[in-house]
Amino acid sequence: MRPLPEFHNKDIYTVIRRALVEDIGTGDVTSNSIIPAEARMNGQIIAKQPGVIAGLDVGEAVYRTFDSRVEFTPLAEEGALVENRQVLAKVSGLARSLLTAERTALNFVGRMSGIATLTRQFVEAVAGTNAVILDTRKTAPGLRMVDKLAVKRGGGQNHRIGLYDMVLIKDNHIDFAGSLERAVLRVRATQKNIEIEVEARTLEHVETALGLGVGRILLDNMSIEMMTEAVRMANGRARLEASGNVTLETVRKIAETGVDYISSGALTHSAVVFDVSFDYVQ
Repeated sequence: MRPLPEFHNKDIYTVIRRALVEDIGTGDVTSNSIIPAEARMNGQIIAKQPGVIAGLDVGEAVYRTFDSRVEFTPLAEEGALVENRQVLAKVSGLARSLLTAERTALNFVGRMSGIATLTRQFVEAVAGTNAVILDTRKTAPGLRMVDKLAVKRGGGQNHRIGLYDMVLIKDNHIDFAGSLERAVLRVRATQKNIEIEVEARTLEHVETALGLGVGRILLDNMSIEMMTEAVRMANGRARLEASGNVTLETVRKIAETGVDYISSGALTHSAVVFDVSFDYVQ
């Protein structure tokens, strides 16, 4: 089996095992009733729409976690554009194994390809600018690593994975601390070797953050005019991230302000599942 190349493999395999248990429970009563235990089957995974494919390796891991004897041959590269009715992979093995693990494998491939397809649309919308498309933590509970892997397959990049790998001082932190400056100073007093990003709701916040030497500033729900001014104010002293009300219709104008990053929760919380099917091949 091909190894899963990114993130924490153990986390993805944990999700796979939980998904299989969730679906199979005490056993596939339909397949086990109809199909002899020794019967074999050949099948193929087919795209039922055009888009960007992602997660075939995760689908393979599903099949082979359930039955290590399953043979899985991918016929498309991760992140590749595929056409409607294109064969994405061939699968062979015991018929019961192929049918029992089918839906779980397709669920991962469909979700990941939907996220990758939407991400690619955002990436293409800002082509020619310096803006990088980022995801957020607005992922399905338990599927963080899978969703963020799909974003990368679509050409985007990952923001922080969780609350542990980067400091992001947001509005509630600032309000509780009493000011942006107090929040930053409290973090610096306890966290010595971790990147700090602060959320700026106003240009005054941007000015304060720059004065504190913060290296990354999130421009929260700012207008195009405010973002343009923030870029001018920063003048390269900090990396700027635009966030809030980012859509395919607005992302190009946001990128043209000169921000370094554009983050959108829509990549993972609003992507439409990519339609894929498993067909029995006689």
